[in-house]
Amino acid sequence: MSFRSIEQLLRRNSKTKISRNIVDGVHDQKEEQCVQSLRELLLASNQLPEKFDDYYLLLRFLRMRGFNILKAKEMFLNMLKWREDCSVDAISNDFKFEEYDAVKRCYPHGFHGVDKFGRPLYIERLGLVDLSKLMQVTSIDRYVKYHISEQEKTMSLRYPACSLAARKHISSTTAILDVKGLGMNNFSKSAREMFVEIQKIDSNYYPETLNQLYIINAGTGFRALWKVLKAFMEARTLAKIQVLGTNYRNTLLEAVDPSNLPDFLGGTCTCPATGGCLLQDKGPWTDPEMVRASKAAFGKDQKSFNELTAIIACESFIGCQESSAKQVESTSRRKRTLAMLLKDDQDGTDTNGNILRKQVDEQISEKIRELEDCAAQTKETLQTLICKQQELTSHIEQLRKILR
Repeated sequence: MSFRSIEQLLRRNSKTKISRNIVDGVHDQKEEQCVQSLRELLLASNQLPEKFDDYYLLLRFLRMRGFNILKAKEMFLNMLKWREDCSVDAISNDFKFEEYDAVKRCYPHGFHGVDKFGRPLYIERLGLVDLSKLMQVTSIDRYVKYHISEQEKTMSLRYPACSLAARKHISSTTAILDVKGLGMNNFSKSAREMFVEIQKIDSNYYPETLNQLYIINAGTGFRALWKVLKAFMEARTLAKIQVLGTNYRNTLLEAVDPSNLPDFLGGTCTCPATGGCLLQDKGPWTDPEMVRASKAAFGKDQKSFNELTAIIACESFIGCQESSAKQVESTSRRKRTLAMLLKDDQDGTDTNGNILRKQVDEQISEKIRELEDCAAQTKETLQTLICKQQELTSHIEQLRKILR
């Protein structure tokens, strides 16, 4: 079996300590059990494409459905069908939004840095939207495709880059909506249709990607509109939304550092480049090193965050030149894939290689013991079921005799 085959085998079995510690880090035990159950259910029916065989992705669907595994499975399969029906991969790879600059001018929005936890920060100035002009430069269909392409970029590039920069797993966004001047009168039919469609996509197919939404400058007009909009939103999503008036600055600064908050929201950033803060797409995902690492990890097949972290850890490990005990201790704390550990053992002839080989041997032995225990438990369960079947057969025969 090749190194990659061994690694993939372990990656698809997150229940084991080796895959948990080397690939994914430490998970909540109860959540992990639910993820494992959902994964096994999908794998049993051959309904889990490798691209989506990711711990955190499955966890998002479980959280959205209150850890009801059957409902989470149904939601997950609906997502797969939607992606196929709407050709989401083609949108992600091929869709060109030529009217990007024109849309930004009449609909100010965009990503701008990160919050204090390291999550992407997304900002919209809905009160400044020129809807009539927006519908002249684009259409609802094209804007929805643009939104999907941005969601795909966030999942495949922004979250991994933020995770690497923050050195922890990032899979949600903090958002700020400035609704100054927005109300029932200027929320047209086209705007309602676009809002409903985007909300449906985000809630059903990219669940649990919102960390917190701050709606600011909410006047009486918007609050009347908000009562209508809430009807289209999931309860879990509503729980993450704060509606604030004009006294919002201190609340935002609790979540976002002033340097990442534009000056028009009470921060210190002015982004002198053309277009200002909301045209820059500022964040770790624009750092050349992060982009290079993300492209190397994702390529055409879009690897998961776990694989991306492993690749960076691998590059960092190979790049070490000294062999002091201090460096060995530091390196041992980094995440490694099993393939990396085995490669180190194959290529290295020094003491470090022997230590890594011993670690791998111990981990594989532990895996073997765990599988042997599982096999024994399975055998015992089967024997119990056979006994139950025999008892039921006996009861059925007795009932049939009574009927005769």
